[in-house]
Amino acid sequence: MRIVELILDEAQEMMGIDAISIVESPAIQEDFVALNSEEIKLAEVSKEKKILMGALLVPNKPIYRKNGDDEYYIYFSKDTIAKASQLYLKNGYQGNSTLEHANALQGLTLVESWLVEDEVNDKSRKYGMNVPVGTWMGAVKVDNDEVWNEYVKTNKVRGFSIEGYFADKMEQSDKSNKADMEEIEAAQLLSAIEKIVRGEKVELGIMKDLQKATNKYIKEKKSFDNITDAWYTDLFKIRDKFSKIEAGYKSFKSNLSDVEKYVKEAEKMAKDLGIKFNAIEGYNEAKALIKSSDDFNDVYREAKKLKNKIG
Repeated sequence: MRIVELILDEAQEMMGIDAISIVESPAIQEDFVALNSEEIKLAEVSKEKKILMGALLVPNKPIYRKNGDDEYYIYFSKDTIAKASQLYLKNGYQGNSTLEHANALQGLTLVESWLVEDEVNDKSRKYGMNVPVGTWMGAVKVDNDEVWNEYVKTNKVRGFSIEGYFADKMEQSDKSNKADMEEIEAAQLLSAIEKIVRGEKVELGIMKDLQKATNKYIKEKKSFDNITDAWYTDLFKIRDKFSKIEAGYKSFKSNLSDVEKYVKEAEKMAKDLGIKFNAIEGYNEAKALIKSSDDFNDVYREAKKLKNKIG
């Protein structure tokens, strides 16, 4: 399955995030926590005001997408998340909010925005949110009693989801596909009813078995998606660690080159003096190091093969 990195295309006039949506099932799988003014220390926040805090974007988090028959994962890098969070504030979109990516909301404002920089001391840890470094966190003040009472307090919405010119269009496409599928299912049901009215035989047992198999498939697919999500997360970690392996290998090769250079100079000097190579102090040790370098080359080549497979 493809893995697609979404970026900010600076060549486009419209780019970045347009709004923050409060949703029941956020794609980044990070619920927000509801805070009152006593739990979060903000100036000019009265006791009657409510605040929601949660993850807006998580770096390298695989997010499943389906567009027709095309299934794939998207993700955002730390750099793209940082740029998108800054652009959102620069454009003055703090008050842009929607419900389930559909209905525009009034009275919701992003009052805090920050990138997680420390795995231990970040503010998110205080509220039990163990998000990775590079995550874009946000606190939204809710000045809309209807939204707070009907959606937040009843747990109808459980997290944030961004919408803009690299995520929202795909989500809207998903909704269109879902609507098309519902129309097809309705047409099939109507056809079955018409056949019964006309006296045509309909194998209801087969339909029942089909529904049972479909329900089992949906359940198993959800379980499989959870497994693959975790797997892709591990693959991203491997890819990030490879950059450290590559940097270490380049440094190692540079030092090895120096050793090989001095060994050649030592061998030339030994020939000129008419003495054996191993008579030169440190020569044998240097040759042994050069020989053992093959093991490091093999490790690096295997690591590079794995990284190239991941993409």
